Amino acid sequence: MKLNKYIYLLAVPLALSACKTGKNYVRPQTALPGQFSTSAAAASGKSIANIAYKDFFTEPALRQLIDSAVLRNFDLAFAIKNIESARLSLKQANASLFPDLNLQVNAATNRSSDNSINGMSAAMFAGSKHIEDYNVSLGLSWEADIWGKIGRQKEAARNTYLQTEAAARAVQTQVVANVAQGFFNLLMLDAQLEIAHHNVILNDSTLMVIRLQKEAGQVNSLAVQQAEAQRLSAALLVPQLEQTIAIQENALRTLAGALPSKIERKVSLTAFTVPEHLTTGIPADILAIRPDVKAAELAVMAANARVGATQANMYPSLNITASGGINAFKASNWFNIPGSLFGTVAGGLTQPIFQRRQLKTQFEIAKVEKEKSVIEFKRSVVNAVTEVTDALVKLEKLKKQRELEESRVQTLKQAIKNADMLFKNGMANYLEIITAQSNVLQSELNLMDIERQQLSAMVDLYRSLGGGWN
Repeated sequence: MKLNKYIYLLAVPLALSACKTGKNYVRPQTALPGQFSTSAAAASGKSIANIAYKDFFTEPALRQLIDSAVLRNFDLAFAIKNIESARLSLKQANASLFPDLNLQVNAATNRSSDNSINGMSAAMFAGSKHIEDYNVSLGLSWEADIWGKIGRQKEAARNTYLQTEAAARAVQTQVVANVAQGFFNLLMLDAQLEIAHHNVILNDSTLMVIRLQKEAGQVNSLAVQQAEAQRLSAALLVPQLEQTIAIQENALRTLAGALPSKIERKVSLTAFTVPEHLTTGIPADILAIRPDVKAAELAVMAANARVGATQANMYPSLNITASGGINAFKASNWFNIPGSLFGTVAGGLTQPIFQRRQLKTQFEIAKVEKEKSVIEFKRSVVNAVTEVTDALVKLEKLKKQRELEESRVQTLKQAIKNADMLFKNGMANYLEIITAQSNVLQSELNLMDIERQQLSAMVDLYRSLGGGWN
């Protein structure tokens, strides 16, 4: 009969533990389109986000820079520390499911007044003026998870841990994209510097011809002065570009967690091309692939679990305590088994009364925090789809811009050849040759910038789809 009673007492908390508070997580509805609304999107096949960055960026110098940044970037290192902190919190939450177990070893002696009741009792029953007490015990304390509070706390900690992992991956995707875009920008500046040097040589040649014409009396000193000013303008571009190159190199080194220094590179911007078809998959893929969207969803899941935990705080808690060991008032009898053995078991329900208003407020706050996290999740989804669409639009329109700019460069180069020939034969004035040279310079610089923008848009698409963390 006694055994049945104990079984019943143990079965009650186990049965109540099935009564979890709060609702299980359901993903918030998001109005995702069936496909990306641009002709540049290629939904067939897996998204390029599934390609590891080492396979997407295959140029050795670029890949080495990215590898270095992934290992040493400060933002990424900080995000990894957040993961470690969340992992420790998860271990703590897991441990709360188990009883607390404590070992106590005590030895005490007490000498009471001869005129006190304790003193007279000691003299009468123990035959001594002092009482000794020796105790070794194990104490156990356990809160039965009858409302699922501890389970919800563990669930929240687990989702928070996974959220920090996803957040670190999001940081890595941004770091990879920043390094790639910085590298392409550096190559564009290299190309523009080469154009600037060539333009200085061209202006030197023009200035020499105009000076010869002045000596022959064909032009006046104004023509020479304007040609000299044009040559100085072309020369000024060289140190400006060299300054920008040095700053860009330093920025890339900073991304890699290194001190400023030159970046070795043996490749030109024209060595890179944007593939004709970059598969995007469908918008729904973003929910599973893109790390910042996944982190936002995990934040909702953690907030949902905290709602259940705060709700359970308002209900009674069942605490079970037990202790046992050996106890004696003489050291000689301390380990006299079984005479020195003792044990106690107790259980109790605790129902908050005066704190109910406070606990209710915490519950309402948790619900509001969950609603806020849902809004943040929906915003991250919309932002992700927008970023992908923007990148696709850029790729589509920049392709057309490049075609037009290439045609413009060829036309202007032919124009400068014609102007130079006419100028040397006295059939064109110096202003026409200066204008033609200026137009070619600007057009060639623009073409390099458009090529850089195309590569940058490709990187944007890769990142916005969720690529770069694997």
